[in-house]
Amino acid sequence: MQQNYTLNQLPEIAKKIIETVNGKILLFNGEMGAGKTTLIKEIVKQLGVEEIASSPTFSLVNEYQTDNKETIYHFDFYRINSEEEAFDIGIEDYLYSDAWCFIEWGNKVENLLPLDIININISVNNDNQRTIQIDQ
Repeated sequence: MQQNYTLNQLPEIAKKIIETVNGKILLFNGEMGAGKTTLIKEIVKQLGVEEIASSPTFSLVNEYQTDNKETIYHFDFYRINSEEEAFDIGIEDYLYSDAWCFIEWGNKVENLLPLDIININISVNNDNQRTIQIDQ
């Protein structure tokens, strides 16, 4: 799936991602400011989380519960210096928990990720739109 979207279309894009993906480990790729966290916040909302999601830049992982009691983990590995830091927080336990896992800056932990991840690539266009590409 590849599609252009604006900020106003985020709810629609988030719903489409949830309906389209055939897995729960999503790796969000894009440059700084591309909208990875913004998109994840909307997906978390669409999955039924009442609280407002925030970036786990300093804590590395945030945990949310949906209204259906599903667990969502949101990782941001921008600030880690080695895969060992992710290993130390127990990333494997999270990834194999059958919970939704949304990962930003996953390239920093690529050797720890399972093979069946779903890549969501976000790029910024000149017209204030984003292009999203989902690779499953």
